[in-house]
Amino acid sequence: MFAAPDGTRLSMKKQILGLALTAITLPAMALAQGESEAQTPPAESPSPNAIVAAAPANEWVAIDAEDLLVMTLAPDARGKSREVVIQLMPAPFSQGWVENIRTLARAKWYDGISVNRVQDNYVVQWGDPGHDNPEGEGIETKPLPEGLRAMGEEEYSVPVTWNMSIEDEIAHVYRRSLRVSMEGGYSPDIMPVSMMLADRFEGYPGITGFSSGWPVAGTFTRAHSTEGKEAWPVHCYGMVGVGRNYSPDTGSGAELYTVIGHAPRHLDRNIALAGRIIDGMEHLSSLPRGSGVLGFYTEGEADLRTPILSIRVASDLPEAERPAFEYLSTESESFAAYAEARANRRDPFFIVPTGGADICNIPVPIRAMTGDAAG
Repeated sequence: MFAAPDGTRLSMKKQILGLALTAITLPAMALAQGESEAQTPPAESPSPNAIVAAAPANEWVAIDAEDLLVMTLAPDARGKSREVVIQLMPAPFSQGWVENIRTLARAKWYDGISVNRVQDNYVVQWGDPGHDNPEGEGIETKPLPEGLRAMGEEEYSVPVTWNMSIEDEIAHVYRRSLRVSMEGGYSPDIMPVSMMLADRFEGYPGITGFSSGWPVAGTFTRAHSTEGKEAWPVHCYGMVGVGRNYSPDTGSGAELYTVIGHAPRHLDRNIALAGRIIDGMEHLSSLPRGSGVLGFYTEGEADLRTPILSIRVASDLPEAERPAFEYLSTESESFAAYAEARANRRDPFFIVPTGGADICNIPVPIRAMTGDAAG
């Protein structure tokens, strides 16, 4: 049995029947009637982008300027300016590292560091070129500011209680519940989520979904209590993590990286995630790859290191210079429709709805705020 959004309990057979009925009512592509005539498009189902574009204003959530970083890179070879905007992770995840990152930014410690590692289909990493860099021998290390916190490995995840009604057999099937939430350990309204059950045979945790606009995963055991479980952020494209050395080191936030390739989910719960790139990702993903170990730039490639001129907390900038962004609430009806459309593409180009999607293939829509909304 499965709990529907209105509280109705649906049997497995009814759910599967519902999927089948959906499949046979999908529009079919019309045949071309002549070589000179274009194909007649099918009756349109809205694309994910169309659903997002139609989302009402009250379903969008403004991102606080205190949670935004503005990273200014040196101009490119043509003299064009490059700016990257990072959104920091909200509570309850990774707050020790987030606090350190703000401290480092406000101490202007990041000013003058560089991008030191670009590994194809993996990560771009920036920090002090003399620190924890296999290619940085002989480079003087920049002293860290005082007051940085040290975190334990247990802080890679947070304790939660899943608030759901799911029977044993449903854990085998990828299904979606619009209003599954996690609670316990923190105020319930701090972590609203629309969760998805991942196929248990994919090798990843049994629960994936969204918490306050962020992709998360969690532990779930069939036919057992939902209490005493954990949840953590997920290494999707564009997520920003904290570089570290071997355990028990957990990193301070002085070395940061972003994912530029296929989601390295094996890093989940092994490295802290502290944010995500929400604007300017092209300035990082297009950088030349390093030929050294792990994609670090070698001594002969020192000229490839991109200097970072500054990193500032947006709330510290003059109001006119502050970036303003908002995300589509992952508790909204529009997001539920968007996520379903990403998992089952029915707009004209697609032939077969897949019936599911990797959590990282449902990026949370984020847009710049304009006009009065940004003020």
